[in-house]
Amino acid sequence: MASSPPPRPRGSWDNSAPMRWVRRYFGYSRGEAKGLVLVLAIMAAAAVGPVLLRPALPVYLPAQDQATLDKLVADLKEHRTAEQGFAPRYPNRDYGRFARGGSRFPKVPQVRLAPFDPNALTAEGWEARGVPHFVAARLVKYREAASGFKAKAQIKKMYGLEDSVYQRLAPFMQLPDEAPRRGDYAAHKPGPDGKFPPFASGDAAPGKFPRKPRNLQPFDLNTADTTQLMQIRGIGAGRAKWVVRYRNQLGGYLREEQLDEVFVLRDAPDLRDSLKKYTFVAPGFAPQLVNVNTASFDELYLHPYIRKGLARLIVAYRSQHGPFKTVEELKKIPVLKAEDWEKMRPYVRCE
Repeated sequence: MASSPPPRPRGSWDNSAPMRWVRRYFGYSRGEAKGLVLVLAIMAAAAVGPVLLRPALPVYLPAQDQATLDKLVADLKEHRTAEQGFAPRYPNRDYGRFARGGSRFPKVPQVRLAPFDPNALTAEGWEARGVPHFVAARLVKYREAASGFKAKAQIKKMYGLEDSVYQRLAPFMQLPDEAPRRGDYAAHKPGPDGKFPPFASGDAAPGKFPRKPRNLQPFDLNTADTTQLMQIRGIGAGRAKWVVRYRNQLGGYLREEQLDEVFVLRDAPDLRDSLKKYTFVAPGFAPQLVNVNTASFDELYLHPYIRKGLARLIVAYRSQHGPFKTVEELKKIPVLKAEDWEKMRPYVRCE
């Protein structure tokens, strides 16, 4: 008969009063109560351990830092003393006058405003009327380069001249407000008071562009020259040349909408509308065609609807497969898009 294990003494920790209370209150077995105590012990160790194992903070010794700081202060004083030993570059210049609100230019006594001729004033004369020193020198230099002021507008545009100063001096300047137009100096002379008389009503000033007709009749876009195109408001010589140039590159306009492709008209919808309003394409117009079998690369790529890439492929294709039998064979070129083909079709032929 096996003997039973000896009973635990009554004073052991797992048989103590707290353990018995825990087992009785929670209904734990003896093993579960031991596990609970172990978990609580681990949690307490995790909470208290870092505090107990934290290293001691270093002790601050201010004496060493103070010595380093004193050394830096001594070096700085020595450096400043050495700099003060150098002689100034400009010994006669008063560097402190700007801080005291002074100026390096001598003050010019101001005079009472009265009518004056800007072409006879010196720099000191401008300064005496409230113009800053650097602007006064600039006015005299500009006057000498331009052979005299022709109008107040030239003085108003002078860089650095404040508008308030100009408005104060303008009523006393013996000059016209605006300069006469180019080519008008002989016929339009100033009067005794130095002012230019206004142009007579209905007379155009010399050098002015002729007025464009208001009741313009539509004209053929493919036969118009630059002079005829310039009759449209907003179309100058430059834009007219571009319209004719693009027409020659195309071989002629087939639709008025092709004006949208002109380089100088892409960002000007109002001008395109004016051109479409006063121009037309004659019915049955036949453009100049490009022979894709005989035209060279230089002839092909100049056309706006062919350009260099497609021209190179057309020349390569006909050199490998022979001349094109029909214009429709151009569709065999892989890079030719449908919309590009529709635009190019009326301008090409093969013979």
